[in-house]
Amino acid sequence: MKYLIAGLGNIGSEYENTRHNIGFKILDELADSSGIFFEQDRYAYKAEYKFKGRTFVLIKPTTYMNLSGKAVNYWLQKEKIPTERALVITDDINLPFGKVRIRAKGSDGGHNGLKDIQKILNTSKYPRLRFGVGDEFSKGSQVNYVLGKWSAEEEKDLTERIDLCISAIKSFGTIGLARTMNEFNNK
Repeated sequence: MKYLIAGLGNIGSEYENTRHNIGFKILDELADSSGIFFEQDRYAYKAEYKFKGRTFVLIKPTTYMNLSGKAVNYWLQKEKIPTERALVITDDINLPFGKVRIRAKGSDGGHNGLKDIQKILNTSKYPRLRFGVGDEFSKGSQVNYVLGKWSAEEEKDLTERIDLCISAIKSFGTIGLARTMNEFNNK
C-alpha cells in the first residue's frame, strides 16, 4: 500500500529553517533518521520510505509554496495514490507553536499552499497535518514572521515536536487517519 506525504515549503537556502518550511523540515528529519535520501524529480524532491509493509512516497515540492498543487497532483497521479492516502504537512499560524492538528478535510485557512492544492485537486477533502507556528507578529508582519527563522526558545522544543509529527506520519499509514487523529490531535 502506498501513501503520499507532501511536506510543503519553499526551495532555496534563504528559506531553510523558516517557520513556513516546517513541512520540508519534518520530511528531512524522517529521511535523516531512516537513512534515505531525497533526489530531484519532477516538481519535487522525492524519497521513498518503507515502514511495516507500506511505502511512503515523500515529496518536497520544488514549485514554491503557492503552487504546491501542481506537485501534489502530479505525484498522486504518477503513483496512483487516492487523495485519502495523501497527507499534506504545512505550517499554521492559527495554532500555538508546536501544536499538531490532523484533519481529513477542511478549509485552506488562508494558507496559499493549501489554497492551490484545493484548486488543483478540485476538493478540500484530503488529509492534512498542520503544525502550529503561533501568531507572534504585529499586524501586517505575517509574511516576515512565517518566512522568519525559529526563535531560540522554539528551537529548544522543535526536535520533540518534529518527532511527534514523524510518529503521526507512520501512524497515518499503519492504523489509519481516524485513529491517528484521536491519538495525535491536541498533543
